[in-house]
Amino acid sequence: MTGGGHILVIAPSWIGDMVVAQSLFKKLKHDRANREIAVVAPPWSLPLLERMPEVNHALELAVGHGELGLRRRYRVGTRLRKQNFAWAIVLPRSFKSALVPWFARIPKRTGYLGEQRYGLLNDIRPLNRKRLPMMVQRYVALARSSPDAPLVEPVLWPRLMVNEDNRQFLLDRLRLHTQEPVIVLAPGAQYGPAKQWPAEHFAALARGLIRDGYKVWLMGSARDEPIADQIAQACDGSALNLCGRTQLQDVIDLMSGVRCVVSNDSGLMHIAAALNRPLVALYGSSQPGYTPPLSDAERTSIVYLGLECSPCFKRRCPFGHYNCLRQIEVSRVLRAVYDLV
Repeated sequence: MTGGGHILVIAPSWIGDMVVAQSLFKKLKHDRANREIAVVAPPWSLPLLERMPEVNHALELAVGHGELGLRRRYRVGTRLRKQNFAWAIVLPRSFKSALVPWFARIPKRTGYLGEQRYGLLNDIRPLNRKRLPMMVQRYVALARSSPDAPLVEPVLWPRLMVNEDNRQFLLDRLRLHTQEPVIVLAPGAQYGPAKQWPAEHFAALARGLIRDGYKVWLMGSARDEPIADQIAQACDGSALNLCGRTQLQDVIDLMSGVRCVVSNDSGLMHIAAALNRPLVALYGSSQPGYTPPLSDAERTSIVYLGLECSPCFKRRCPFGHYNCLRQIEVSRVLRAVYDLV
């Protein structure tokens, strides 16, 4: 990487947040086309960053979620001193996330205050939650040259690149037949069960779709395999479980060609939106006003009950009933799918 005036971004640690961050990368590239953008990110996210043309360099930081990893952050930061970055933008609000740019001695280090990061950041921006209710707005606002500069609308939505050759390779390798239209169900949510529509509801939805002539693919990571197996078994094997059989970049390529996606508020929901696929998004403990699908409104249906206890933003229901998700009826989701396809 050539030095001089380039930008370093410390990325978030969740798939969905990383997809949302592409709007910041787009804004930076639009305003500063001659600057290179480097992103410090966890290893799992590198294939995702490869699908964002605005990112010139993805730099791996092998530190687990919530882990301090002081020595590794120091090593990454000191290596970056030679790159002569002019500006660092820190998206996470934790203390530890601001360490790498500080170790790298980057002159301008921008971010929201978060966990008392005085000194680590020297360009601390005030966060007006009412003026910036959406995560994507908060990310993009950090691209402004100063806190007083206006936030330019509209925000550029994330749009991921697709590798058509890899998609065809996967269709052949996995023996996937696409003569009938395919609906993807994404039943997982890494954040926790308070974001997961019940497996039995997904199973009932899958049976209805299969009955009406659709192929159903279940997508997610290896940790989603048990719940996807449960759904597939409830469909007598008619729903195909791809969880654990594909990498993140494979999910992007396969999802790009399906008729519709039904997903919890999860990383795969944001990937579907960044591919601009017809999408039914299910919200429970979170709420769509903060992290909505960033895609065309006519291609998106949001299902959110907005109960009195919602949104709580908890990983598990504080009351143990999960009514914000359990009370979302299968028939309502099925209608939402048919309204889009």
